Amino acid sequence: MTRNYKLATKTVRRIGYGAMQLPGQGVFGPPKDRDEALKVLRHALELGVNHIDTAQFYGPNVSNELIRDALYPYPEDLAIVSKVGARRNANGGWIPAQSPAELRFDVEENLRTLQIDQLTVVNLRRREDDNSVPIEEQIAEMMKLREEGKIAGIGLSTVSAGQLATALEMTDVACVQNPFSILDRKDIEVLKICQEVGIAYVPYFPLGSAFPNIPKVVEQPIIQGVAARLGISPAQVGLSWLLAQADNILLIPGTSSLKHLEENLAVENIELSPEDLTALDQLS
Repeated sequence: MTRNYKLATKTVRRIGYGAMQLPGQGVFGPPKDRDEALKVLRHALELGVNHIDTAQFYGPNVSNELIRDALYPYPEDLAIVSKVGARRNANGGWIPAQSPAELRFDVEENLRTLQIDQLTVVNLRRREDDNSVPIEEQIAEMMKLREEGKIAGIGLSTVSAGQLATALEMTDVACVQNPFSILDRKDIEVLKICQEVGIAYVPYFPLGSAFPNIPKVVEQPIIQGVAARLGISPAQVGLSWLLAQADNILLIPGTSSLKHLEENLAVENIELSPEDLTALDQLS
């Protein structure tokens, strides 16, 4: 199994760390245990993580400030990736921030709170079925930010194959972040395009989600059976399956637990057999 892949100007391990679970409940407010959150971030780097995914609207500000407080000054090989396209209101609700001016402001806020001069990638998080702001205008602004050196690579999130094609007609794309898991393979067309072009594909909700109406990978009997036979956790089965699908898949499982962090990163050394993969394909 390939262990590394390119991400804009960096080469990263295929298993990184997602900071979404560091803030409080609902990705809003301070962490339940700030000291533990700082330990998780530092231990991730001790275990070789060199790709951290965050967002200004996680908290808001919380995950970025924790990353800064735990890891600054950052190792030279660390890829810090953020995303723009949304904000939070006073009650923790998610509100759009899709205009070019808002995208620029939020990139600069990420730089400020992370205390960094350049982000490895910033993902433009589109809103599903919302074309109120043309993607061409958004990509043009992201290209300006890249030319100014504020970002090294442009990423896309929650995009269709058509939107990816539009972006590729305008510029290089560093990565795509779309929902994809053993239970949700609707995005296979976008994954294949990324594979053909050499773009990193970063699935979100790789194990399902605590959000309503999203099935959880770890609750599936077939997955639990494979896990029991191999002596690993159901979550490790779900993540291993993803790594086996394509070399350009990068994982960013998130956790606020040191134990789960170590479990997630151990997936790099797990390889499912053809028989395991055949059994798991029944879930498609």
